[in-house]
Amino acid sequence: MTLSQGSPVRLRAVGISGDRSGVEGPLTGYYHETYVVPLPGAAGAARWKCREPRSNLLWFDRRCFVSEERLLLALQGRISRVPEVFELDGLHLQRFVEGQTLGRLHGAGHAVPRDLVRQLVRLFGETAAVTSRTLPVERRCGPEDRPADGDSDGFMERLVCFTEQRVYADNLPRFGSLFAGLGLDDDAFKRLRKHVAGLRERPFCLLHADLHRENLIVDADRRLWTIDWELAMVGDPLYELATHLHLMRYPAWQRRQVAEGWRHAVEAARPGGTYGWRQDLDLLLGYKRAQSVFTDVVREAVSLGRAGRSPGPRVSIAAARLHDVLTAAALPLGLDSVPAPTEIATALARWSRTDPQDEGALPGRP
Repeated sequence: MTLSQGSPVRLRAVGISGDRSGVEGPLTGYYHETYVVPLPGAAGAARWKCREPRSNLLWFDRRCFVSEERLLLALQGRISRVPEVFELDGLHLQRFVEGQTLGRLHGAGHAVPRDLVRQLVRLFGETAAVTSRTLPVERRCGPEDRPADGDSDGFMERLVCFTEQRVYADNLPRFGSLFAGLGLDDDAFKRLRKHVAGLRERPFCLLHADLHRENLIVDADRRLWTIDWELAMVGDPLYELATHLHLMRYPAWQRRQVAEGWRHAVEAARPGGTYGWRQDLDLLLGYKRAQSVFTDVVREAVSLGRAGRSPGPRVSIAAARLHDVLTAAALPLGLDSVPAPTEIATALARWSRTDPQDEGALPGRP
């Protein structure tokens, strides 16, 4: 019996469904061990997700709300298509959205059909209309992580602080030599702060903050559903667009189209929410590229495991990926030069041979 077959969450899923054969999973995903189950007594043929956070993961993302399920309950009727939530003996289960991810239908780098883009644009407007005052959901972030409404500079500072403290500094004991080998040090954050300073003020709203192709589900009727609201937060609406564009990898022509659609939808729902967006978008994209450097370095190193100790195809591929990430972030991080892929491969192998931990837990995508 594998670990997943005997894990507590799987046993709970079997208990909920009452039929071991009706349990599907675990589903692909980093953050949670998730199973899909039919629910006896529930109306219709809907299936529901039973899940728990995976242990021993490296968590690189800021979380704002205490409960994703409570947030989803508050968004029912306000956001067109988000999963329903069902309470069973004090346990909140999310409805499993039947369909295919947008990434499976239209992979990164490919254009998204017009009808789905229209639904995405509508989503931007719907989230922009939701503010902290109209969203009665408990938040876990402290007062220091809640800048005043419209303080886009303060919002960005908290994001930079999180990356600096929780992603970089907290991982220095294990990954410090690798960061140094790639030319990354404390001064990179000083340069990053200088790069993103001076953002225009925009009234805050709800942000999904993780709108990529695997978090968008297309059902049999071509309706677009938005899942995985765990990273949702309240903040600068332009951050939503920057994160979305960074993750989606649209063709250049569609990138411009989506940005214009975002502008119209957000301004209609939250007047002033797009103020200065053309000037500030590149600054926020610069932060996203910089953030990716630190998370991707750790992720690639851990993913290699023992295979990283000697040169080989896997190390070369990881080095090439990191070279691209470092090159993209050279400006916001103020890097004078970027190590060549061969230098990055050497740094990965050197770190891997000295890492006291064997196969580490694979961190989730940033």
